[in-house]
Amino acid sequence: MVRVLACGVCRTDLHILDGELPLRRAGLVPGHEIVGRVVARGPQAQRFAIGERIGIPWLGQACGNCPFCAMTRENLCDQPLFTGYDRDGGFAEYAAADERFCFALPDRYDDAHAAPLLCAGLIGFRAWRLAGEAQPRRLGLYGFGAAAHIICQIAVAQGQAVHAFTRAGDTAGQVFARSLGAIWAGGSDEKPPEPLDAALIFAPVGALVPAALAATRKGGTVVCAGIHMSTIPAFDYGLLWGERVLRSVANLTRADGESFFRTVAAMTLKTHVQAFPLRDANAAVQALREGRVQGAVVLLP
Repeated sequence: MVRVLACGVCRTDLHILDGELPLRRAGLVPGHEIVGRVVARGPQAQRFAIGERIGIPWLGQACGNCPFCAMTRENLCDQPLFTGYDRDGGFAEYAAADERFCFALPDRYDDAHAAPLLCAGLIGFRAWRLAGEAQPRRLGLYGFGAAAHIICQIAVAQGQAVHAFTRAGDTAGQVFARSLGAIWAGGSDEKPPEPLDAALIFAPVGALVPAALAATRKGGTVVCAGIHMSTIPAFDYGLLWGERVLRSVANLTRADGESFFRTVAAMTLKTHVQAFPLRDANAAVQALREGRVQGAVVLLP
């Protein structure tokens, strides 16, 4: 059990609250970007000491027995449990978790700035790595929110040319993207100045799929990084032809998390957060729903 120090508000929380993902049970406490300090341990919990600060992510448990777990693809487990969906999450003062699926956190990030790393960072990192199979030099990010603003910095540090796509007319978001190293920023209805090698779609908007394919070169990859997306409209086969790859990202593995936290521990990553007290959780959720946030929303008990 941890005392919650901070919990990020993720778009997946919105999908659950708005009924776009089916509710698993009544009375659910959302939240799966949890930074907490261990206050009690079960009899078999030995990994983290009392008083240690840890992170609790979306994947709360995998069965370990299904074919996907056997293939070290526990993110596709047939019987998973998710934090803030199957189990009560971090919109609370205390939360419980399976220590095997928690992470040690780098000391260089304080509680509020570490919270978005536990989903926006982790899922964005997995999406970015899957796109890496296309060896991208020119990377497009569609939807410049919590995940994209983290991955933008990692990609720039790796020498990639980031092109950021925001809602049409969101000049503040475009300025924000350029401040984090994007070489170009424009509306999602615009074409980038050069063909992309790969694109990551973080906004849950199905119409962005054909737009991203149209902006991506032959042999490039488009990765849909969300757990929910509106209907993808029909598009001409020519957008996919030329050995373009269209794929999704589902959840994360513990190996993803360990690799991600090693990466961010070795760099100066700036997570931009808008903090709300826990009692104002509804206002925080609404701010995210209306797109009034640059970076990530975090609740502080």
